[in-house]
Amino acid sequence: MAQAMAIDPDRAEAPDTPERAGEARRNGPFLVIANEASGTNARDGDAIRRAMAVLEDAGARLRHWSPGDTDALNAILDEEIADGARTVVAAGGDGTAMALADAMVGRDAAMSVLPLGTFNYFARGLGLSEAPEEAARTLLEAERRPIRVGEVNDQVFLNNASLGIYPSILKEREDVYRRFGRRRLMAHWSVVRTFWRFQRPMHLTLTLADGERKEYRTPLLFVARSAYQLQRFNLAGCDAIQRDHLALLIGRGKSRAALFRLAWRLVTRSMQQGRDYDLVEAESVRVETARRRPLLAFDGEKRRDTSPFDFAMTDQKLTILLPPKDTDASSEPGPESGT
Repeated sequence: MAQAMAIDPDRAEAPDTPERAGEARRNGPFLVIANEASGTNARDGDAIRRAMAVLEDAGARLRHWSPGDTDALNAILDEEIADGARTVVAAGGDGTAMALADAMVGRDAAMSVLPLGTFNYFARGLGLSEAPEEAARTLLEAERRPIRVGEVNDQVFLNNASLGIYPSILKEREDVYRRFGRRRLMAHWSVVRTFWRFQRPMHLTLTLADGERKEYRTPLLFVARSAYQLQRFNLAGCDAIQRDHLALLIGRGKSRAALFRLAWRLVTRSMQQGRDYDLVEAESVRVETARRRPLLAFDGEKRRDTSPFDFAMTDQKLTILLPPKDTDASSEPGPESGT
């Protein structure tokens, strides 16, 4: 799995020879897609301008789009890719990256990220710096790699999708962000508030591709496609992702006290398979919930959806950019693309 990489300034500077100029342009022209709000956000706007300056010699255009308007996003991609764009870059966090990936699966152009979000798990899993300007330098010499990504009810996800208490945490997080600002400390506080309000676990029925059925009473179903996230919290499932499958983690906490113990073990990276959660590996699985329209989360976004939920690997592939193999801090990723 590719780890977060340190950029070598000597290698990352804009090309100053014809040979290096040609190498740097191999992934261009670039199209950078940014949230319309980024243009009015001073911090994000400045970061995007610096990254665009890095990509300028390889050919780069900036387009803004309003999240949620999938038709507008697809129209932009159709136009720009037909006009020669070879790489489309999401300027934003995991939610922006997921929205772009949903529109990019099956296209010939590659995709990457300029991280502007709170956690940036997808970018960090690829081995990109969290500094957008440095990430842009890496893209000039990055390598193209086709991968499969996860999907649930035809919605693509790059890192994870979940049912149960985690979507509730995301809902609480939005309220906390509105009151206290978008900071990681506030994200952790939303976990405490959600656990304190916990009522009862879900009743889930999992049906695997071979017809086997499994019943669970659980507060959380976490479907992982990111080996980076699992390794970061010392959780099992990386082997499943290396085999190009999904890793389903089913929490065992059935009370508020048990959830606080799980949270502490997660923070201290001491969770254990079999004690704190069960692990199921699958290329596809159908999940039925007792509740008709539970809250579904995917890469930090959420919506209410109707049971059952069909989790699977995409048939079509997404082409991504990975840091060069000879970069000191990177390593050869598996089929999961290093995320």
